[in-house]
Amino acid sequence: MHHIMDQLLAQVTAKAAQAKIVGITVGSHWTLVVIEDHDGIHGGLASALEEQSDHHHGSEPPVKDAGNLLDYPLIDLLNLSLSDHMTEVSIGFATLNALLDVDLGLCREVNALDIILEHGTGRDVAVVGHFPFTPRLKQSAKNLWVLERNPKGNDLPASEAPNILPRADVVAITGTSIANGTFDALIAHCRPDAFVVVLGATTPLSPVLLDAGVHAVSGTLVVDT
Repeated sequence: MHHIMDQLLAQVTAKAAQAKIVGITVGSHWTLVVIEDHDGIHGGLASALEEQSDHHHGSEPPVKDAGNLLDYPLIDLLNLSLSDHMTEVSIGFATLNALLDVDLGLCREVNALDIILEHGTGRDVAVVGHFPFTPRLKQSAKNLWVLERNPKGNDLPASEAPNILPRADVVAITGTSIANGTFDALIAHCRPDAFVVVLGATTPLSPVLLDAGVHAVSGTLVVDT
């Protein structure tokens, strides 16, 4: 298990034992899990992650027990975050995000791009993951590098992270890096003085990420289920 996942799962395991599943929705772009505990109804989102191999074809489906997940113990649904099947990982991360107790006193409603621009204008910026704001960021940064597992256009392959991230003053990392197991290596390549943001719907709004060297965590809080 990856170090960051150890800590995230430890944060919610006790709560998972006392909560129950209310609903699961897997869409083309987002996955939503709704749970109920003694505090009421809570929802969690995650990006619908794409499979990175062909193991979802043939006899083994992307969700092994599709149609029966509402009967699962919640801890089993949470542990899907460690699956080899990315659709199951999406369900597991949506469950994780539903279980997290978010300290609203530490939060403010702001677009992640605004934070990146605040710290990255005129500086060297690296973005792990291709986001729609890339053209806007390119206009403001001194240098902009975009690292992608499936690069397009001017993107660089993710394998260039060890060469690129140490050069960046500001690093924006997609939250799906936690889900696909690459976060720990990525954060290790960032300079100690770099400003690091983790962003995207999959991103857990957890202080665990701040303890890992991240300066700003930008995710999604479900307020109406």
